[in-house]
Amino acid sequence: MNQITFLLMGLTGSLLFGQATFDNEVYEENGRSLPYRILLPNDFQANKKYPLLVFLHGAGERGEDNELQLIHGSALFLNGAFREKHPAIVVFPQCPQDAYWATVLSREGPQRFAFSEKPKENPQLDLVEGMLRMLQKKYRINKKQLYVGGLSMGAMGTFELVYRNPRKFAAAFAICGGANPKIAKKLRRPVWRIDHGEADEVVPIQLSENMVAALKEKKAKVQFYRYAGVNHNSWDNVFADPAFLPWLFSQSK
Repeated sequence: MNQITFLLMGLTGSLLFGQATFDNEVYEENGRSLPYRILLPNDFQANKKYPLLVFLHGAGERGEDNELQLIHGSALFLNGAFREKHPAIVVFPQCPQDAYWATVLSREGPQRFAFSEKPKENPQLDLVEGMLRMLQKKYRINKKQLYVGGLSMGAMGTFELVYRNPRKFAAAFAICGGANPKIAKKLRRPVWRIDHGEADEVVPIQLSENMVAALKEKKAKVQFYRYAGVNHNSWDNVFADPAFLPWLFSQSK
């Protein structure tokens, strides 16, 4: 039994025997499909409006099993105290193994990540946007409390999804990611939280630093947290921060 299988068995057990459940769903559009997991609030009421959060996972959780994307972050939203205080709909879509949430032009050499200045063409984000439209029709979503965030590849996808939908989200978070600073003008409306480990050997912290500087230049509201000695797994620091989720769910347009 490998470590991933063990983690997923433990997670599945918590879903089966706990009160909260991430339901297994698939969004389909024009012959393509997007697996996603969705968590509804306690005592869900169909006639009540709820905030909606889309969480974009990292490259290591790509696939088609509709499980791997839950490894990092899902436990935060299963916490009973959180669910009592912040009733919300939480969605974890899964990117295919051969695809990417963001339009990354290069991932080789010293300039390991090169991003498009106009990231408009992205089939995976087309599906995410379609899923969002479907969910907004299926459930009563509070349009003033739409959130998006992610880690690593998912943080890159977060920047890009906000670029494509500059007026849609109230808040966004990007953990150890990056984007082309030239897109910052279209990112200035949501409130941002950006986090990165200073010792990140996978995605250089300079990518977050560049985005923070560009966002501030455009008068965006952005908080930046850097972690000394922390490598790529800076999401552990973010998820351990008791102020993270209250900050996120307090944001409204």
